[in-house]
Amino acid sequence: MIRILLLALLAAACFSQEAEKTADKAPPPPPPPPRRDQARALVVSQQGIVAASNYLASSVGAKILEQGGNAIDAAIAANAITGLTQPFVNGVGGDLFAIVYETKSGRLYGLNASGWSPKAQTIEWLKEKGVEKIDPISVHTITVPGAVGGWAALRERFGTRSLKELLAPAIHYAQQGFPLSVVSARSMPQKKFFEQAGFKDTYLAAGEKPEPGDLFRNPGLARTLRLVAEHGHDGFYRSDYTRGLVAFLRELGGAHSYEDFAEWEPEWVEPVATTYRGWKVYELPPNGQGIAALSMLNIMEHFPMGDYGHNSAAALHAMIESKKLSYADMAKYVGDPKFTAIPTETLISKQLGDQRSKLIDMRKAACQVLPANLSQTLTSAGRETIYLSAIDKEGNIVSLIQSNSAGYGTGLVAPGAGFSFHNRGARFELEPDKPDSLEGRKRPLHTIIPAFMEKDDLKIGFGIMGGWNQPLAHAQFVANLVDFEMNAQEALEAPRFTKMTFEGCDVMLESRIGEAIRFDLARRGHVVTPVSNYNSNMGFGSAVIRDTKRGVNFAATDPRVDGAAIPEEPAYLP
Repeated sequence: MIRILLLALLAAACFSQEAEKTADKAPPPPPPPPRRDQARALVVSQQGIVAASNYLASSVGAKILEQGGNAIDAAIAANAITGLTQPFVNGVGGDLFAIVYETKSGRLYGLNASGWSPKAQTIEWLKEKGVEKIDPISVHTITVPGAVGGWAALRERFGTRSLKELLAPAIHYAQQGFPLSVVSARSMPQKKFFEQAGFKDTYLAAGEKPEPGDLFRNPGLARTLRLVAEHGHDGFYRSDYTRGLVAFLRELGGAHSYEDFAEWEPEWVEPVATTYRGWKVYELPPNGQGIAALSMLNIMEHFPMGDYGHNSAAALHAMIESKKLSYADMAKYVGDPKFTAIPTETLISKQLGDQRSKLIDMRKAACQVLPANLSQTLTSAGRETIYLSAIDKEGNIVSLIQSNSAGYGTGLVAPGAGFSFHNRGARFELEPDKPDSLEGRKRPLHTIIPAFMEKDDLKIGFGIMGGWNQPLAHAQFVANLVDFEMNAQEALEAPRFTKMTFEGCDVMLESRIGEAIRFDLARRGHVVTPVSNYNSNMGFGSAVIRDTKRGVNFAATDPRVDGAAIPEEPAYLP
């Protein structure tokens, strides 16, 4: 028995030694899967791509590309769809801005299609009527809507298809109906507008409490779009249809005239730019707030953001404090340049960025900041919006933003028109001698801003909507790409902060930014409010990218909305 036991132990020992030898020769365990910090795919294609805040708009835009249209054609068609599917943020009754990159010339073009106030509407005119403060949903907030003029200008200069072709999909869906998406169903009923003229008849077609999948029709909008498809700019601004719009506004007490519409035109402008760690970043000049994004980047460049780490307390603190300083300057100096001398070059200068950066204390938040006194310091002189971007196979890029200002704007719908007038004029001040003081035929300070950036072989059209949130969201997106080396999809999905106020230490952070970071920010004096993981206050964005060296396009969309990046399908050979 003992002999048998010894033999068994010897055999076991030999087996153990052999197992060890075999283990030494075993292949190593497989490597961990690649790091993935994004929920959606970065879309990659040699063909064109449309990235809009509603998947139906992206699909229609991609179809226009497949039919031979270019990026400009696709953007117009997609924007017409978003006005139908997301009327609570944009539409025919709002304004439009765009940046176009044209491949053949290698140039950028800026379009300002923001409307002016009625000629007769002045501070004195309102005060004679007893108006001391503009009601944000009153007729007095309605400036001439610029969206249709913007479409016509874009198509005339760069398009290859007629407005009849480009608006046909939106007309079809407006007439026949479409099933509401999750975001659209949730956003359609807004009771504060129920008493506004024409609102219920137009926007409660699917009921007061629609569900995703419920059918929504807007035959009035189909009628308006048919008019624009047939007669273009003049159909909306210089016709009997226009006279009907004006009559409606005047019945409500507005100062609008036929001439206010007929004499307005969109304006082609030169984008303004700064550099950020080797990248060139472009925005549109005032009357928009895009220069605040450039100013913020100039300040941030003085801090080692990459060394701090993405969404670290130090990085967030530097960005939040940069935001306060750049916004204070924008609020003091920006208005309509046709009425006010605006020191644009100074506001986006590296010199001012250097001076403002020295005011940031990395240990403590500033709850009140003052705008720069430019005459002394230098010697040189609503979130209710949609953003979409489009790129075609040749590399033409459109960065387009369009808005009603706040929600449905005024919620006022002219009989049979099918769209709500925006309320952009609610931003006017009723005190004279300020950059944004109300005057006749003046454009208010605008929050909506498209953007563009480039370096070497890469060209990126991007934007993130959201009222005053936009410049700081642009700066965060740029930092995500440049400082933290994210791809565009990661950069859009990454947790963001926002601060809708100009003063104070309040700041909202998405809850994906951890509790320890929030505690550190609070220790520095920030009053932190955590919000949901993909919060709408952070805005919704998209981006398209052209790699000119490889001839490849990329696109990314924001998971905070029902958008999608949809590539064009090539023409297949039989």
